[in-house]
Amino acid sequence: MTNFEGIYCFDTASVRFAFYPDGPAGPRVLAQISEETLHDEFGVRAIGEQLLGACQEHFHTIEPAAVARYRARPGRAITLTIADFGLHA
Repeated sequence: MTNFEGIYCFDTASVRFAFYPDGPAGPRVLAQISEETLHDEFGVRAIGEQLLGACQEHFHTIEPAAVARYRARPGRAITLTIADFGLHA
């Protein structure tokens, strides 16, 4: 299982997490995913701190979306939303 590093951010209603786009020896990049996205795209019903577990459970899908955003726009803040997944396009 992937080592998940994340925290729930009440003020932004999101889970902030770290990922390593070039593997463990590469840079550590921070991103966040909105609570709304976890609810709407992944069917998560948890709220608050419980969203950490939900984010970890779906990290196999979330991490590639974060890496794609990082590669498309290096150096920019990454906030994943519904549009990053296209499950309901």
